[in-house]
Amino acid sequence: MNDISKIVGDRIRILRSEKGLSQEELADKAGIDPSHLGRLERGERNPSLISLDKIIKALGLTFEDLFKYIQPSNMETDSTTMSLIINKLNTLSLDDQKLILNVIDTMFQLMKHKA
Repeated sequence: MNDISKIVGDRIRILRSEKGLSQEELADKAGIDPSHLGRLERGERNPSLISLDKIIKALGLTFEDLFKYIQPSNMETDSTTMSLIINKLNTLSLDDQKLILNVIDTMFQLMKHKA
C-alpha cells in the first residue's frame, strides 16, 4: 500500500494504544471488523473516510487529532520515515523526547567527525 496508508495506520495504532484499547475493542466500538482494523493499522488497506470517521469517534477524537502530526509530503525527504518518527516521539514524555534529541545531536556530531 502507499506511504500515507502506513502513516495513518501507525497513527491509529498509537492513538488506540494510548486509549488502552485492543484492536478488537476499538473495532467493536467503531462497528468495523477487527481484521479490517488490523489491515488499516498495518497500512495494508486504504481507509475510507467513513471508516476513519467511525474510528475517530470510537476513540473520542477529531480528524484534527488524527492528522495532527502527519507531515506534508516533501519530495526531498522520505516523508513516511519522518512521519513515523514523529508519531513515535509523540508517544514519549517531554523529558524522553529531549533525551532522544540529545542522542540525535550526539550521532550527528559523530557523523560529522567521521566524514
